[in-house]
Amino acid sequence: MPTGQPVDGKGLPRWLRDYFPFGLLHANKPRHFRDILKTVVDNAGQLGDAWRVLNGPCNGCALQTDGLRDNVIPDSPHFCLTRLGLIEETLRRSFDPRRLADLIALSDWPNEDIEHLGRIPVPLVRRRGDRGFAALSYEEAYDLAAEWMRRFRGDRMGFFTTSKGINNEEYFAFQQFARVVGQTNNVDSCARQCHAASVAALKATLGVGAASGSLSDFIEADVLVLAGTNLANNQPLALRYLEQGKRTRGGRPRVIVVNSYREPGLERYWVPSSPGSALFGTRIADLFVQVRVGGDVAFFNGVMKCLVEENLLGEHHRRFIGERTAGFAELVGALGTQSFEFLSEQSGVSRRQMREVATILADCDKATFVWGMGLTQHATGSDNVKAVVHLALALGQLGRPGAGVVPLRGQSSVQSAGECGVAPNIFPGGEPIKEETARRFSDWWGAPVPARPGLATGPMIEAAERGEIKLLVCVGGNLLDTMPDRRFVRRALEKTAYRIRFDVMMNRDALIEPGEAILVLPVRNWYEWQHVFTTTSTDRTIRAFGP
Repeated sequence: MPTGQPVDGKGLPRWLRDYFPFGLLHANKPRHFRDILKTVVDNAGQLGDAWRVLNGPCNGCALQTDGLRDNVIPDSPHFCLTRLGLIEETLRRSFDPRRLADLIALSDWPNEDIEHLGRIPVPLVRRRGDRGFAALSYEEAYDLAAEWMRRFRGDRMGFFTTSKGINNEEYFAFQQFARVVGQTNNVDSCARQCHAASVAALKATLGVGAASGSLSDFIEADVLVLAGTNLANNQPLALRYLEQGKRTRGGRPRVIVVNSYREPGLERYWVPSSPGSALFGTRIADLFVQVRVGGDVAFFNGVMKCLVEENLLGEHHRRFIGERTAGFAELVGALGTQSFEFLSEQSGVSRRQMREVATILADCDKATFVWGMGLTQHATGSDNVKAVVHLALALGQLGRPGAGVVPLRGQSSVQSAGECGVAPNIFPGGEPIKEETARRFSDWWGAPVPARPGLATGPMIEAAERGEIKLLVCVGGNLLDTMPDRRFVRRALEKTAYRIRFDVMMNRDALIEPGEAILVLPVRNWYEWQHVFTTTSTDRTIRAFGP
């Protein structure tokens, strides 16, 4: 029996907890099979509808799958508790509109309870001073929306959309409507906010603000660097790919986790669709680097400095740098001004561990760099991402299977928003907003579009607080609970004269009293579409779904 193993709070050796069947001795481990059974029981009265949802597009995260079939591992099933947990929400029934006739009782409700009222049944309107919402016919609602838009056409309007359960066609129509009908580029989405730092950094370094690799790289890489991301909680399907690689490729990819917190799910994970892993679990992280909060640039610069100053770069690395990159000499010069003592102090990582990571990366053939909002949600977010990309470029880890850079998105259709131009500074396809491109899109669409970049979400809210945005059109989303400074956001929404919301369910944002009036319109989710539509996953794979 192994000795000297760490002991947890219950007095059990770590090895026993890890290898006990199904991880049952881990108190916080997901109970996959129990929760699958619970999903069946919870949806017992609508199993046919639940089965239809499971065989449609996955709205659990941005990795996307085709029904129950995994797209990366052939003939593999797709089980994901995130997705199973959304079945009830997807099939939720409509509420009685009379429940919103008086909002006093709902004023202190948490957002989850408001959403559990059910789906929005009919168009609803609330005017300033009203105690609640009144039902409208669709004709009345459309007339009201058209009246408001005619009054405030131009930059007194703002458009915002969420990124969950919205397909490519809806995104495209949304931004086109804002620009052609609304005559404004004040159009944005929560997708751009989450990874705006990634888009800016990738655009500046590689020329394209999106992933260079694919999800299959998670299996094919020799080394996978996970920085500022927790796949186990946010994209559990990705751990299926790591398990597949480690099981079939002799323990590869070797996983290096760079994070400020040691995530339990990245140490060991039980993949329910793989029998061996479901029973005994799979070790995920081979090396954990605990970087200080805000110390990511210093750490990655330290790894780069080791590569350069300790002659770890091989001839093939230097050939790639010489033939495919620019500015390497300037980077080396900048690193020369940063001592290892300084980089260690700033990052919280020793020079020894920086060298260990540098050696692993220099010796491998294929490396993929993956990051999440643990890198982007900082004042230095773009610099964090640039430091990762510089490392990938110096190692020649681009443009080959198993090698690349992948900003890992969160919501189910988040990548689609950027591709379709739901941003204040780009048209569809990433075309920058300027006179030349505006003329081109005007010709294509048969109507003039504005040529000046618009406002992003934050500046839109600030403009609303100043009284400059008179009409705010939102497709889903909850600005009140997701933007910084909730009091400021509430004040801005209260000052906005008119608001139009398209949504499946109500939330706290919709209950804020309007400056003049708010109109709420119900929408279908994408399982109810009667036509073919497409979605784009985090690795830019486009998939078509039909009725």
